[in-house]
Amino acid sequence: MPTSREKIEVEGTVTQALPNTMFRVKVDENAPEDWQGKELLCTLSGKMRLYRIRVMPGDRAKVEVTPYDLKRGRIIFRYK
Repeated sequence: MPTSREKIEVEGTVTQALPNTMFRVKVDENAPEDWQGKELLCTLSGKMRLYRIRVMPGDRAKVEVTPYDLKRGRIIFRYK
């Protein structure tokens, strides 16, 4: 189990765009075993909002998850 300050990074595919820059992200199969197939509720990171990086359903993204709430995350990178 990671310490309280460590963030868990996983990759996934955006499945649904929700209001208020929220997204549903399905974790990929190449993630650790306990994360495979999970759906996370994610928001955009501040830098992605600042530079107006568009995220659409079907995009692949890197998500940062805090150990406090394993069902929510923050999209920190969108793959091209």
